[in-house]
Amino acid sequence: MSPTRSTGTTSGAASGTPVGAADGTSAGRTAEVEFAIGGMTCASCAARIEKKLNRMDGVEATVNYATEKAKVSYHAEAVTVADLIAKVEATGYTAQERRPEPAPPPASASSASASAESVEPAVREDAFGPGESPAPSPEDIALRQRLVTAVVLSVPVIAMAMVPALQFDNWQWLSLTLAAPVVTYAGWPFHRAAWTNLRHGAATMDTLISLGTSAAFLWSLWALFFGTAGMHGMTHPFELTVARTDGAGNIYLEAAAGAITFILVGRYNEARSKRKAGAALRALMELGAKEVTVLRDGGEETVPTSRLRVGDHFLVRPGEKIATDGTVVEGSSAVDASMLTGESVPVEVSAGDAVTGATLNAGGRLVVEATRIGSDTQLARMARMVEEAQNGKAAVQRLADRISGVFVPVVIVLALGTLAGWLIAGAGLTAAFTAAVAVLIIACPCALGLATPTALMVGTGRGAQLGILIKGPEVLESTRRADTIVLDKTGTVTTGRMTLLATHTARSGTDGRVDERDVLRLAGALENASEHPIARAVADGAAERAGALPVPEDFANVPGLGVQGVVEGHAVLVGRPALLAQWEIRLPEDLERARAAAEAAGRTAIAVAWDGEARAVLEVADAVKETSAEAVGRLRALGLTPFLLTGDNRAVAETVAAEVGIDREQVIAEVMPEDKVDVIKKLQAEGRSVAMVGDGVNDAAALAQADLGLAMGTGTDAAIEAGDLTLVRGDLRVAADAIRLARRTLGTIKGNLFWAFGYNVVALPVAAAGLLNPMIAGAAMAFSSVFVVGNSLRLRSFRAS
Repeated sequence: MSPTRSTGTTSGAASGTPVGAADGTSAGRTAEVEFAIGGMTCASCAARIEKKLNRMDGVEATVNYATEKAKVSYHAEAVTVADLIAKVEATGYTAQERRPEPAPPPASASSASASAESVEPAVREDAFGPGESPAPSPEDIALRQRLVTAVVLSVPVIAMAMVPALQFDNWQWLSLTLAAPVVTYAGWPFHRAAWTNLRHGAATMDTLISLGTSAAFLWSLWALFFGTAGMHGMTHPFELTVARTDGAGNIYLEAAAGAITFILVGRYNEARSKRKAGAALRALMELGAKEVTVLRDGGEETVPTSRLRVGDHFLVRPGEKIATDGTVVEGSSAVDASMLTGESVPVEVSAGDAVTGATLNAGGRLVVEATRIGSDTQLARMARMVEEAQNGKAAVQRLADRISGVFVPVVIVLALGTLAGWLIAGAGLTAAFTAAVAVLIIACPCALGLATPTALMVGTGRGAQLGILIKGPEVLESTRRADTIVLDKTGTVTTGRMTLLATHTARSGTDGRVDERDVLRLAGALENASEHPIARAVADGAAERAGALPVPEDFANVPGLGVQGVVEGHAVLVGRPALLAQWEIRLPEDLERARAAAEAAGRTAIAVAWDGEARAVLEVADAVKETSAEAVGRLRALGLTPFLLTGDNRAVAETVAAEVGIDREQVIAEVMPEDKVDVIKKLQAEGRSVAMVGDGVNDAAALAQADLGLAMGTGTDAAIEAGDLTLVRGDLRVAADAIRLARRTLGTIKGNLFWAFGYNVVALPVAAAGLLNPMIAGAAMAFSSVFVVGNSLRLRSFRAS
């Protein structure tokens, strides 16, 4: 959409007061502000705004075209927010300061006693600014209406011009009737943007589109009303000859209507992609609990989580999410924090332990005291990290826009030079103007309008068939540059689920060893009565290997140690060796070795005993996916160096790395969620172009920070939305296919652009010489478009390796 000036300023900015000072930032300190930018139509718009802002003293700005946001650091004593807004508006765009939502009112007298400093604003879905709703905006709806109008009306115009058999008597007047709304109504955003660019001394692809289509349309009007093109019986025969003409009998309506239609297709697809810019943030916030049971005045009260205050005590039942960050004051349980931490093993918590909001209570009843709320929680900080990583990405200009920065001015100068040259040569005004207009028409980017959208549509369509979702053209260049790939362990290289991997049985007198089936039946029966994730792994593995499990006659959970009960008349213990020790049962030497080896490999060792004797040790761990080793090999073949990144301990990480073929030097373990972004930044600082594959909320910010983010579609929505490529299946081999397809698609786009501009390079001198008749121009433009479409369709033959 074209730029328009805003009519208001934000509070505090209107007066010119340095906002940094108003917000408590003393003079001399650097303040930061974020704007929602309106009116940008291409990546060069973002570059122009960024350039203008960075020319101001003490200002450092980054403008992101994809998210329509600007992040600005400035010296508060020298520059005000009003100055920044004024500079953006002077450049021809709008800027609106994005402020956090105010904190909600206290929920009760007891909560009001919390100190004001400890109460942070609640993070709300709408607190991240405009332009992030997935619903189409009025501008998107208007763009769609213009596109539909252009397609319906331009198809018959192009058909009549290109197929002589359709050129009935006076067909040219019907062509004018149909083309006029396309050029005026459908093409209005290009003309308006070109005028705005002209007022600010800039030229973009909008300028060339407006000039070329306007020249074609206006010349066609002159030829129809004042030339010979409007005569009864007029046709455009296919005469592929090179001859000078005065242009009085030529119309170029199909060039004008077709170019606008093709470019609108690309703009519409781009707008659809941009509508999802804020979805990662919304997906993060959706993870949190919506309601919480607060303990007040000796009773329970269910309230929205936004009404929680620091110091409140709230209840978390088994299977519920923990509402906010806090400290356990009563009860014990296992907390599944894998979505936030990437840790595959649930964490045992009891009174005094800290817990994190949005994690899942997998075991017993907990009473938690809220210590951090709203925007101060770990979940909210992750949301901010995702947003900052997205805004920190350099605005990647489309290849066409970069080339047009030189191509557009050159074409305009060449057209003016052609006009002046023919006038000086004495060829007459009509012949000179015809040659100049021919230069603009032959440069009108029909094929250019198809170059990126068609390749992207075919490439993404083929990718969808293979379980690969490519978000947009900006992604493709990153796949070509990537030389390092960071693989999150949990849920990416591994299954993300605790699995029974091995059973070690004890010797049993002269009869050999304890029957493995008996171990699985008795241990599995007892664990089947527990909801603990490790217990579920044992129960599921036992049922799979030993068949139907018996029902325990008695069952008891021993917090932090395991379970005990009676199964088929046997007194059974399943859990940590410490549980057996309470019954004065020790592991024999062979089982002790098995336990030590399992724990050295980073696996969880579970002891099994019944009737007063230790019978077995079970190994439980997050199993490596069967295809991960092959996938790592394929990634290496693409020139990528694999790194393994995890929050798990180093023993676990190195065991997994060895299994899939990653060197120990490339293992990065025991990394906290907020530090994953720093790991990516450190690799980037070493000069690497980093791709990352992940699936958890803890990966979302790192995926956004990486040069290329690949999200496993089996993971969380936050990770999927933060990634550049989404792998619908949970198979890491698809990551290699995704990179190959993205690189192939980028190569196709480059080939299309080369042809689109190459044909202009050949045709422009012919047009400038005044030797280009309408049919050669029309045929050349049609052929270039057909070539581009055909080249893009070759992507349909892409096969997964």
